[in-house]
Amino acid sequence: MINKIAFVVILLFVAMVSSGSSWIRINQMGYLPQSVKVAVFISDEIVEMPVFQVIDAESGNVVYENVPAICDGVKWAMKTAARLNFSRFSKSGRYYLKTGNSRSGEFRISTDVFNGIADYTLNYMRQQRCGFNPYLGDSCHTHDGFIVDHPTKSGQIIDVVGGWHDATDYLQYVTTSANAVYQMLFAYLKNPEIFGDKYNASGLPRADGVPDILNEIRWGLDWLIKMNPDSAEMYNQVADDRDHRGFRLPNKDTASYGNGSYRPVYFVTGKVQGLSKYKNRTTGVSSAAGKFSAAFALGASLFQKSDPEFGKLLALKARQAYAFGLTDLGVTQTACTVSPYFYEEDNYVDDLELAASELYRLTGDNYYQKQAIYWGQLEPVTPWMEKGSARHYQYYPFVNLGHANLADPSNPESRMFGGFMKSGLKDILERGKDDPFLNGIPFIWCSNNLTVAAITQARLYFEESSDSSYVEMEAALRDWLFGCNPWGTSMIVGLPSEGIYPHLPHSSITWITGEPTYGGLVDGPVYREIFNNHIEVKLYKEDKFKAFQNGIAVYHDDMGDYTSNEPTMDGTASLSFYLSSLEKDGLRQSKMKNSIVDENGALVRLEKDRKTIFLIFSADEYGEGADQILSTLSLNKIKGSFFLTGNFLRNRRFEEVIKRMVSGQNFVGPHSDGHLLYAPWENRDSMLVTREQFNRDMTANLKELIRFGVKPEEVNYFLAPYEWYNAKISAWSADRKMQLINFTPGVGTNADYTTPDMPKYRSSKVLNDQLLHFEANNPDHLNGAIILIHLGTHPNRSDKFYNSLDQIIKSLKKKGYSFRRLP
Repeated sequence: MINKIAFVVILLFVAMVSSGSSWIRINQMGYLPQSVKVAVFISDEIVEMPVFQVIDAESGNVVYENVPAICDGVKWAMKTAARLNFSRFSKSGRYYLKTGNSRSGEFRISTDVFNGIADYTLNYMRQQRCGFNPYLGDSCHTHDGFIVDHPTKSGQIIDVVGGWHDATDYLQYVTTSANAVYQMLFAYLKNPEIFGDKYNASGLPRADGVPDILNEIRWGLDWLIKMNPDSAEMYNQVADDRDHRGFRLPNKDTASYGNGSYRPVYFVTGKVQGLSKYKNRTTGVSSAAGKFSAAFALGASLFQKSDPEFGKLLALKARQAYAFGLTDLGVTQTACTVSPYFYEEDNYVDDLELAASELYRLTGDNYYQKQAIYWGQLEPVTPWMEKGSARHYQYYPFVNLGHANLADPSNPESRMFGGFMKSGLKDILERGKDDPFLNGIPFIWCSNNLTVAAITQARLYFEESSDSSYVEMEAALRDWLFGCNPWGTSMIVGLPSEGIYPHLPHSSITWITGEPTYGGLVDGPVYREIFNNHIEVKLYKEDKFKAFQNGIAVYHDDMGDYTSNEPTMDGTASLSFYLSSLEKDGLRQSKMKNSIVDENGALVRLEKDRKTIFLIFSADEYGEGADQILSTLSLNKIKGSFFLTGNFLRNRRFEEVIKRMVSGQNFVGPHSDGHLLYAPWENRDSMLVTREQFNRDMTANLKELIRFGVKPEEVNYFLAPYEWYNAKISAWSADRKMQLINFTPGVGTNADYTTPDMPKYRSSKVLNDQLLHFEANNPDHLNGAIILIHLGTHPNRSDKFYNSLDQIIKSLKKKGYSFRRLP
């Protein structure tokens, strides 16, 4: 079986790389239409690269061309390297890239490229189950275990059957398991609609009405409860490194601990542990207690409705665990016995911050919020992000989700946490900015876990701030995991099914059955000295990636390399949030098919199948209502979208209010520079401006927006002056990568500029009545509607419609509508 697998891998490898000594690396899963899309070219020769092309795989036609961005490939021992950016091409289909004689493998652009991947990784979690293992259809370690290191209970039997094995070994740690539970809980909290139901609570293939990820979470929580049987009694670990006896299935475990079939269960002492020659450096209980508490607290939040008794138990244990964590501040490291390897966790304030933030979510008690803020300020940046180095699991968890829980730009007390997240991302980007793969991750053992941490933080920071400074780095690190790396391999076993992925992971399952560990995230590339210096690391097969092992790090798809090719349970679980977010992006983009574009190409309604409203505001000469509008939006905790002319942006009277719009994470975009009329009122299809005039005017408008901190790459919508345009204006906007937008026809609020001397004057009451009449009588109601209100009007209009904004928002919220800024 193994030889057959190796043969398939070699065929895939030959098929996916170009001939010769140049290669184009892609995300083998594919790309969402509206996303950053950058491939990487590498060559061990000096290559001239004037242009690269995107080619339709079916027709062979060139559909897009661009100039490569040349990079320094020396980090990977390459003489030529370049980033091939085709983000502007978004048409769905199957394609490949070509430059010179080099071409990439084929890839898809589609809204469904990531469908199912979050659930797919749960295959590995089920495979790692201890107790009843659904993959084997058998049970293992049913006698766990006997207590060690307890002042009065050592030698006693305790029932801690359950949980997950850590990796290829069969050790079980609260350190990694509690984090895995929390990561999956967090993913479900953020993206519940993504997860499916194909397996039951035992992990067998039978739907049971419960999302599979919740079944997996419950499996982990039940084990954590066993490991924390009383308020001041915690256990941190089952088994130790005497487990390392080579490949064998868990139901046929031959490891012996001198007590028959029972394995040792380590009591959390808060002191140095190790039953033989090798010891850890434990200093306290806080890191273990904090992880227990965070998992229990978020579990209580999510289970309190579906299982009230279980939720109540988790809530009690969360509070108790947090209180216990404060009794002996310090870290609890994993215990070793016969080797010097253990998880060297050195920080605990992040665990207490996360626990306190979740207890605040659960209880609303301000004590926990103050505690979370206190602990969070003690470690602003996760140290590995700042330092670019760490010992094995020295700073764990690798991402501080407590910062994400606390970050709130509208709250002065917790606004700083978004800045902390940004600082960590900035450090990573600074290290990787000259790398063709934009990779600033240190290649220590389990580097892929750090990569997942970085993209998780990048995604959460963008959601909190709308700051796109790290979006390309996030995409690059995402693509790294799916094959855009020097080796051209995905780092998740089985994804994509037709691509290159680890077929020979360091795993007993693969060694004995010949089947890869589907869904598992492997450790990832390591510095060469780590590979060379670890005990009993060796290659069993000829290295098919030999041509790519001369750079800063090495990776081997080989069962003998446990430093780079061993799947880990916690690393896999940590993918849950990010992969489900990718699926959610695809779902959102697919729903854009439900948007409505008018006959001239302007977007006039988004997501008409959802009760979501988009408030947009425009201004040129007048803006006396801007302050009140911003205050009303803030009071109702919603964001708006503002379109401003250059005239308005240059008016010193409005400088402070414009700054408020930008700093408040609202969308701020162009409305033309000089408020030009593009087409005659009587003949919409003719033009009053040339393309050159349009571009010059738009450039001037964007220049003024940039002066207020608006980033050009974030300006993806354009509201035409006077809301009057034609198909040519729509096409010119698209050429500048902006979607022309307009109010939904019939809502009527755009007439709030009219004055009593005008024939078509509309009072605020009339406008409000028309809006509500539209909502009641239009087949799509106000689903996805774009409602336009002006920031100010001529002094002759004393009846200002923006004074009705608060009433409108509240009445529509009562009807079930939510409000969003433009995506």
